[in-house]
Amino acid sequence: MEYFVEKNSIVRKIWGKSDTVLLIFAGAAAEFALNKAVDWLYFTGKLPADPIGRLFSTVTYARKIIFAKNESALKAIDAITSIHKSVESNRGRQIPDWAYRDVLFMLIHYSIAAYEVLEHKLSDEELQEVFDVFYRVGTRMNIKGLPTNYDEWLKSRKHDLENDLEKSKFSVDLYKQYKKHLGAFRYTVLLEGQAMVVPEKVRSLLNMRKYSLLSPIIPLYKFSRMIKADSFIKSLILPQKFKKEISELDVA
Repeated sequence: MEYFVEKNSIVRKIWGKSDTVLLIFAGAAAEFALNKAVDWLYFTGKLPADPIGRLFSTVTYARKIIFAKNESALKAIDAITSIHKSVESNRGRQIPDWAYRDVLFMLIHYSIAAYEVLEHKLSDEELQEVFDVFYRVGTRMNIKGLPTNYDEWLKSRKHDLENDLEKSKFSVDLYKQYKKHLGAFRYTVLLEGQAMVVPEKVRSLLNMRKYSLLSPIIPLYKFSRMIKADSFIKSLILPQKFKKEISELDVA
């Protein structure tokens, strides 16, 4: 039985734990807000209206790909492509190739960064493996201009961070929506989580501290996982109505 991602892949380990997935999307939420194509996320109005719900919707699609049989994963990728084409048709414009690349690059970067914060440093082989999985997603979506290996990706990533990000009115509004939907405490946790994984360019544009107040707590959190107390901590981070979705992110 052929799967899109092999069962022993590091990518499955990364995306098979709810805390890692939540940290991936905490970081992506920061970079999404700064992307010069963020206006596309506002076109349908769904993201600012329900940023947390959209997060779980995106997670669902990503996991359909990573944990699915090859044929089902390809169908999920094609569905994502179809959704974007529909948005393009409704707006009468095409989403630029660089914007597609940026989102794909975010998934690579934050998959690595989140796992290394919560687990351990990845080997060169594992880094290449993370890249390879999302490269296959990108090629299926016909995204143009993709690098072909991890080292090339590092160069492309550096270039895109310098050229594709800016703090705009959409950035400011999206952070207001994060705070509105999360509340003051959870919003603070979001900011501290972002500080642990975002690149320097993102940190600079958002005036974010390099040091996160969560960093000293990470060893304690790792211990809580050993005694199965981490579910309580995670329930504090997101609203209660998402308790079921959070628990479903963990894959045995």
